[in-house]
Amino acid sequence: MSGLHVGIIMDGNGRWARLHGQPRWRGHFSGVESVRDAVRGSPELDITTLTLYAFSSDNWKRPAAEVGRLFWLLREYCGREQAELVESGVRVTAIGRRDRIPKSAREQLTLLEDATASLSRLHLRLAIDYSAQWAIADAARLLAVEVDRGRISPEDITAAKLNGVLTGGVPPVDLLIRTAGEQRLSDFLLWETAYAELWFTDVLWPDFRRRDLAEAVAAFRRRERKFGGLRPIPDDRPAKPAAERVAAR
Repeated sequence: MSGLHVGIIMDGNGRWARLHGQPRWRGHFSGVESVRDAVRGSPELDITTLTLYAFSSDNWKRPAAEVGRLFWLLREYCGREQAELVESGVRVTAIGRRDRIPKSAREQLTLLEDATASLSRLHLRLAIDYSAQWAIADAARLLAVEVDRGRISPEDITAAKLNGVLTGGVPPVDLLIRTAGEQRLSDFLLWETAYAELWFTDVLWPDFRRRDLAEAVAAFRRRERKFGGLRPIPDDRPAKPAAERVAAR
């Protein structure tokens, strides 16, 4: 089988902290270990692309202190994990807006992207200040600019063309995981998950480990994906005689 693209909505950090009598930022801090374990375990599960919902555009609504802590964690992760990610062959890229990311975190993220650009064992994508609706609108805007400049005609704008601009050639999501019991997409990879299998777990993100990831992948492997078609009939299945087919009607 070809490698999988798995997307994860990492939910439940705040609830985990509350259950443990700790401030919310401790939940985010503990969640970093879950990120580390998921990244380490992905290649052995034949996951070649892993997209993590690190910071939603809606998360700007949270208290400034919490937002600041989240970007501090991003900066620390990018700096501290770089050596291991390079050694493990993990390429890191970010999707979403960059103009609102604090400068120090943005610079450290760019350094990590540059250091891992040639690696291919696993593509780790971090969705930061990300909104799928914004991403789709931005891709449409870029195509509109191409039309306005005469480089393409409106008739050239197809689903495939939009997909190329939007995803940069990254394959669609095969399996979407959300932790902490919530069962919604929350503006995450809406285009890319058009045919994804969904898997929800009550496990809070800081408790999520590669065994949970393996369970989700195993469940995915047991599902039948028909993409709107029908289950193929085995070639060795004997065909009914014509008279029997008519009588059965």
